[in-house]
Amino acid sequence: MTPIPTYLAAVATEHRPQLIDLYHFLQNQLPDATEKLSYGMPAFFVAGKPVIYFAAMKHHLGLYPTAAPIAHFADDLTNFKASKGAIQLPYDQPLPTGLIAQLVAFRVAEIQIVD
Repeated sequence: MTPIPTYLAAVATEHRPQLIDLYHFLQNQLPDATEKLSYGMPAFFVAGKPVIYFAAMKHHLGLYPTAAPIAHFADDLTNFKASKGAIQLPYDQPLPTGLIAQLVAFRVAEIQIVD
């Protein structure tokens, strides 16, 4: 068992379902990834490098796929508040799983190119 379920159990009840859904979605996207807490957040690593982090915030779910995927998909992120390294996903909206899958695939490809 990874430390991520322990993190999720401590999340506010009203936000937990969306984070659990994201966690299971990322597990399916990254079946061979290492799961751990890094910087106090759930994270998935491939080849020892971070693919994506996520965290429960008071008013949104924070998604941290590193800077390059955010820059690459900037046009697809216009409906979300985003910065160089973070995307804010409102709790009152469905998870954009298609976009998240693209961010993850881009980051994994980036890691594989470097290795």
